[in-house]
Amino acid sequence: MSNFQAYLDLLKSEVVPALGCTEPIAVALAVARAREVLGEKPQVIELLLSANILKNAMGVGIPGTGITGLPIAAALGAVFGKSSDCLEVLKGLDEEAIAAAKAMVAENRVKIALKKDVEKLYIEAICRGLNGNISKAIITTKHANISCVELNDVVLECSADQAVDEVNNLEKIAQQRLPLSVDAIFAFATEVPYAQIAFIHETVAYNKAIADEGLSKGYGLMVGRKLKGFIDRGILSDDMMNNAMSITAAACDARMAGSILPVMSNSGSGNQGITATMPVYSVAKKINADEVQLARALVLSHLTAIHIKRYLGRLSALCGVVVAGIGAACGVVYLLGGKKKEMIYTIKNMIANITGMACDGAKEGCALKVSTGVAAAIQSALLAMDGSVVSANDGIIEEDIEQTIKNLGQIGSLGMMQTDEMLLQIMVSKK
Repeated sequence: MSNFQAYLDLLKSEVVPALGCTEPIAVALAVARAREVLGEKPQVIELLLSANILKNAMGVGIPGTGITGLPIAAALGAVFGKSSDCLEVLKGLDEEAIAAAKAMVAENRVKIALKKDVEKLYIEAICRGLNGNISKAIITTKHANISCVELNDVVLECSADQAVDEVNNLEKIAQQRLPLSVDAIFAFATEVPYAQIAFIHETVAYNKAIADEGLSKGYGLMVGRKLKGFIDRGILSDDMMNNAMSITAAACDARMAGSILPVMSNSGSGNQGITATMPVYSVAKKINADEVQLARALVLSHLTAIHIKRYLGRLSALCGVVVAGIGAACGVVYLLGGKKKEMIYTIKNMIANITGMACDGAKEGCALKVSTGVAAAIQSALLAMDGSVVSANDGIIEEDIEQTIKNLGQIGSLGMMQTDEMLLQIMVSKK
């Protein structure tokens, strides 16, 4: 294939380390950059955020703090964060910084407001200094894309990668980038020399470490840990599905409850990175697959998730588990001996099954959705290997796999817009 290097570059740009949930971490990143430009610790931080950033950051634990939400994330960006660390902006967080950030929040020096009529991923961080100086950093399009930096209304940095009308142009955007298709992804993953994709094992190293953390400690709902306990006690069987559910959910438990361990993300989402990685690793371990088979399966998983995500946008009302779960199912079916036909069957089975799972923000309960997505992935792959596939007469499934993926994208980006608005309305109205 002529696009080997382009696919490798895509993987390396979309599958990257992240410390903490990417929405509040992106807020911390924007604040850190604004503070660096201001040249002093701000007296007041103002955040103007898109609805989807608000929704996804309200209920998630911030690493090392034991606190959830945006104010503490913003304060940590102000007192500690380094923008050069990108989505690991809070790496090396210490107790002194946590105390200072908590004080800033307690003094009500972090102000948060909704910014309307902007793209779904929009963060505007404004820092006000002691002597009247004002700095601003804006993140758009991607969680780590600082597209504009200002000091006292003077633009210091401005990226050409500015806001786009994601809702109406997702398909056009997808086609303008590196062409992706199920055919191309399968060909690349199965033909590329192993040495060129060996780096993908880093996804396992990162995400297994946090999964082990979730299995060993009482994070969040302890979904993964309790599932493992049920297996150990003989209540659940020690099989492929239950083990994959347990280890994947455990990683999500730890991440959502504020573990200080980083994860390897996919398309700007840590939970998507976990879900695209851990079920594939778990199945590979169960069937004694070698490192080459595992690497190719991981590449299939991550690239499929990236492909589908292009038709949804970075943030949507559709839970990212749907996207990453489809990727994981493709990796699993490959490990089970499946070829391109079985991969297509698996994608159709997944889309027929869990399309419609709504995202009501990042939170401890995400581990439940992750375990559901993993169960569906294993089920879909096994059915595909036995020749079962949902017919084109059913729902949004079509004979053409790419059109089926586009249908999913339309539902998640256009069809669920009102759902997204109602979810946020309910979340911010709770007493």
